[in-house]
Amino acid sequence: MYQQTYFMNLVTKIEGWGNSHRPGWLDIFRILLGIFITYKGAIFAMNIHSLEMSISGVNMHFTGVALAHYVIFAHLLCGPLIVLGLLTRIMCFVQLPILIVAVAFINSKEFMSVGNRMEFEVSLAVLIGLIVFIVFGAGKFSIDEKRRQEKAQLHDAN
Repeated sequence: MYQQTYFMNLVTKIEGWGNSHRPGWLDIFRILLGIFITYKGAIFAMNIHSLEMSISGVNMHFTGVALAHYVIFAHLLCGPLIVLGLLTRIMCFVQLPILIVAVAFINSKEFMSVGNRMEFEVSLAVLIGLIVFIVFGAGKFSIDEKRRQEKAQLHDAN
């Protein structure tokens, strides 16, 4: 019980620090990141066979088909919500395992190949962006901020 309370306090402190130290230009970056994730989800949906082949090389206990459908679903769900700034931290957490696998296992092989199409670098940039938004949150121009303000007004009214 103590560990759970400590963890929640730590998360609350990180969230508070991130909200108070957030640069404004990150809103534009959040929107672009969400659009890119949605775009990649649509590309994966149109080319599901090649996505399945990429994932099958990871040698996990799950099949490539199940993982491919998870990646597509997560990208198409989380991307627009990140653009809107709705449940941003949660949506970034959902994306985190996908990008960690992409950086560590799938695209790292292509990084050393001759025909590198910058997939590793792009995946790494998206991973860093997700971590940034887990720490800093959605920002001033987001539905999360509007909900936070409404909650504060309700709390102040009581």
